[in-house]
Amino acid sequence: MLRGKIGGQQLHPTSRWSDCDCMFCTRWTTSSKQTLFVRAEGPKDKAKEDVLFVHGFISSSAFWTETLFPNFSNAVKSTYRLFAIDLLGFGRSPKPADSLYTLGEHLDMIEQSVLEPYKVKSFHIVAHSLGCILALALAVKHPGSVKSLTLLAPPYYKVPKGALAAQHVMKQVAPRRVWPLITFGASIACWYEHITRAVCLVICKNHRLWEFLTKLVTQNRIKTFLIEGFCCHTHNAAWHTLHNIICGTGSKLDGYLDSVRDHLKCDVNIFHGRNDELIPVECSYNFQQKVPSRPS
Repeated sequence: MLRGKIGGQQLHPTSRWSDCDCMFCTRWTTSSKQTLFVRAEGPKDKAKEDVLFVHGFISSSAFWTETLFPNFSNAVKSTYRLFAIDLLGFGRSPKPADSLYTLGEHLDMIEQSVLEPYKVKSFHIVAHSLGCILALALAVKHPGSVKSLTLLAPPYYKVPKGALAAQHVMKQVAPRRVWPLITFGASIACWYEHITRAVCLVICKNHRLWEFLTKLVTQNRIKTFLIEGFCCHTHNAAWHTLHNIICGTGSKLDGYLDSVRDHLKCDVNIFHGRNDELIPVECSYNFQQKVPSRPS
């Protein structure tokens, strides 16, 4: 009570001392429906096709809605229903403290938040990074429904025979190097839980301060949606998603790719930045060896 009076604003329940308690991050606690945040655009009744956009690790639906959505033509917006989601634990979606953020939990939430309420029968998937793994899992789970896969920087690492898949992928994602800085950050995030929780306290809990300072320094000339996407998650969500999805599915991806290649008729397109320092372009080359691109 005292803290609320001093701060002059209503506080919302948080699960960890490193989590933010602002309305943006905790609005899910006031909703009766524990479903993902979904940004839906396009015709409600006359849409010919549906497209699901899945963001990457430590990001949000704004990755798509602030970049792609404003640039779609009127023809696209009148033909397709576009769905951009905040994954479980990220952005404006629920961030349950007791969740382990497993592959099954992420897929169940996507189905309960998009496929079922919007009666999506067949759809295209556009995914980035972490989202590529979820896209493959969805395609294998709904083989007759997915019409195409467009994957940006899929984190597919070949696992040598006899190696422990999760440990191998973790060493590839976070090789414990101090340079370049993005690799150093990934190494800290992957190997040192208590340090990353302290980083969450500084960055995520105080994201409103960083957004304000960014607007002040740039004189409000740039949008801060990337900061929102980077900061608005809980440490619990990021830690478990990293280890259970990106690293933990290392032993499953070959099976997913074999299923996509042999049993699915959907189009497959891959895009990857040549100078990507976090997920090397070799990941996409390895992906194409398993599943050659099948453009429409």
